[in-house]
Amino acid sequence: MLNKDIKEIDAACHCGTVKFRVRLTDGLHTARRCNCSYCRMRGAVAVSANLADIHFTAGQDALVLYQFNTGQARHYFCSKCGIYTHHQRRSQPEQYGVNVACLEGISPFDFELVPVNEGALHPKDRPAGSAALIAGHLRYIPAE
Repeated sequence: MLNKDIKEIDAACHCGTVKFRVRLTDGLHTARRCNCSYCRMRGAVAVSANLADIHFTAGQDALVLYQFNTGQARHYFCSKCGIYTHHQRRSQPEQYGVNVACLEGISPFDFELVPVNEGALHPKDRPAGSAALIAGHLRYIPAE
């Protein structure tokens, strides 16, 4: 059973070059995907952490940065294995989205239902006061 109330957890990229410890804002309850052009291709499930709550223990110098469109969101990857580890959000620049697949012992397939945020029409591009939109949900169904 998935413990969604986890507060702090170790994380790493696939090859182990980038390692960090992260304190999550609300455990795994913030798990979500996004349907913007970039996230659709990346396909990761992310959880939330404040900027000050990621502490790198190894490999921070191995991270590479990718930015597109407005250049406000900052997407980080391991330069050795290419795994997306985290990104600084455009919608909430005081937070990181952290790839749940990098969290020790956690898989995106552990979540039965993951909300998909509307990112194709980004919150910062909508009229002031517009609420965040949920574009749908992704349901994982185990193979029989």
